[in-house]
Amino acid sequence: MAPRSSAAETQQTRQRRHSSIDIAVEAKSALDLATHQTYDENVFLFVPNLIGYARIILAGLALNYMPEHPKACTLLYGISCLLDAVDGMAARSLGQTSKFGAVLDMVTDRCTTSCLLCFLSSTYPSFALFFQFLITLDFSSHYMHMYSSLVTGSRSHKTVTSEVSRILWYYYNDSRTLFAFCAGNELFFVSLYLMHFNKTPIGYPFPALAQVFLSTFTSFIPASSSLLLTAVVSKIATIIANLSWAQLLALITGPVCFAKNIINLVQLWKASKILVGVDLAERAREREVLEMREE
Repeated sequence: MAPRSSAAETQQTRQRRHSSIDIAVEAKSALDLATHQTYDENVFLFVPNLIGYARIILAGLALNYMPEHPKACTLLYGISCLLDAVDGMAARSLGQTSKFGAVLDMVTDRCTTSCLLCFLSSTYPSFALFFQFLITLDFSSHYMHMYSSLVTGSRSHKTVTSEVSRILWYYYNDSRTLFAFCAGNELFFVSLYLMHFNKTPIGYPFPALAQVFLSTFTSFIPASSSLLLTAVVSKIATIIANLSWAQLLALITGPVCFAKNIINLVQLWKASKILVGVDLAERAREREVLEMREE
């Protein structure tokens, strides 16, 4: 199954590259084009980019309410994050994909998450170094990945082949996987934020649910196993009942956040190796040119 998947993925990548048109434009010419662009095709006013501006405004409002209004902050922050999925769909369906939109989307993601982590650093000062590490890893891995994509001629940082990294290929080429990891990562940080304000235990539902579960399944298993199952389920239900909803959400999404940052580490390492490989190739070419001149 793996060779077929790799071959299909490679063929799709080649088709995208051949169907696209790469035009080298000097900075001054690009600046003039952007200055005199018409209303009919104003990239700044593309629908997905307008959604991007809305995300920035919502994130700014969320940051304003962050210190004292957790409900308003969480609502605004959540809508801003959910629009991250909408702008991509709008760009593809309307034929309005753009380099500006892709960078705007990535910069907005990095900045909003970093601002939340900065707040968490002040809220949980004993973990400040940990949050600072996450900010550093997030920025460095995405910047180096984006730059390595540009220098190797890729039109998008999401175009990753399985030959480069199977982990990154699964991560970027399945929109559901990408959404699940990004959503889980953000939900973990939001749950840490809400834990600062909400410490009320969940209470009633879980012990009751545990009793329903036990009454349903204990009749189908031996008595010795039934006693063990009852003890384990009751203990788990008691632990969960003593947690707040924010703490429970943190427990659920914590592993996703951990996996997301492992992916960031892989992304950083692969991008570093690609850039070093490009350096080595360029140095080899320079030596060849010098040898040809000497001859």
